[in-house]
Amino acid sequence: MNNQLIIHEFFQKYRCITKQANSRLQQHDLYNAQWSILYILDRFGPLSQTDIWRYLNVEAPTITRTLTRMEDCGWITRTTGADKRERIIQLTEKAKILIPEVKETTDKFEQDMLQNLSQEEKEMLFHLLKKMGSTQHSHQLEEHNEQ
Repeated sequence: MNNQLIIHEFFQKYRCITKQANSRLQQHDLYNAQWSILYILDRFGPLSQTDIWRYLNVEAPTITRTLTRMEDCGWITRTTGADKRERIIQLTEKAKILIPEVKETTDKFEQDMLQNLSQEEKEMLFHLLKKMGSTQHSHQLEEHNEQ
């Protein structure tokens, strides 16, 4: 099979998923990029900005802009870490209260997106996506969370 065709289809699905996720998250005044940050903070607890951009594979300035908007909307707080340059990001009480409602929306969205796949196909897709390319840092966060 042609690699270009596979990657093209992957990007087409990615754009479709992102667009539909943004549409569903609009009711919570969130975008998918913001939900990704809320999701990992909910899953792993407070993280440094560096941990966030490395885990999400996003450029640091992009994360900084997104975090500023999220802080302005009351979703997160930023505090100084051990090093004065380090910023620790954590959920606000507002976020902790609203995340279960957002999760209901995302759970429904995810069910809709994967409804045509069997459980075996979902597991295979997950395995293939993990195999396609991942960062060492994301594995470190996941391993830390499992302990």
